[in-house]
Amino acid sequence: MTNTEQRSGRERLSWVNTVSLTHVHRGVAGGFTQADHGSSTRLRRLQAGDRVVFYSPRTDYPEGEPLQQFTAWGVVTGSEPYQVELTPDFRPWRLAMRFEPCVPVPIRQLLGELDFVRDDKHWGMPFRRGLFTIPDADFDRILAAMAAGRMAA
Repeated sequence: MTNTEQRSGRERLSWVNTVSLTHVHRGVAGGFTQADHGSSTRLRRLQAGDRVVFYSPRTDYPEGEPLQQFTAWGVVTGSEPYQVELTPDFRPWRLAMRFEPCVPVPIRQLLGELDFVRDDKHWGMPFRRGLFTIPDADFDRILAAMAAGRMAA
């Protein structure tokens, strides 16, 4: 058990964060993640050491082109969300992350292999939750596919 796990009282968790590709790129460039349109509620569930893979249904929100890919992944490094002011009316909460190199992977390549996708016909339903936990084995399958694409590139 790592020091982070001992302090938090729980094991490391694996998460999916459903975010447009444009917002993923902003997070990678700035070393942070956001969730739920800037809300802190679910973001506070993450702890340092947790792993997060990003699923991008579209290139941009809300009207971007369909993408349906896992587009990035990283490890939470922040201990608490922090708030930034982008405009006087928009002050989203963020959490520090360290992103790792990878190649995007279309979700359709992994359908039938992921336990958290229980219905291949309605496979997109879990992603409507935004930020949610998944089994470590599923996270590892996604990372293996992202790494395999990186090796082939």
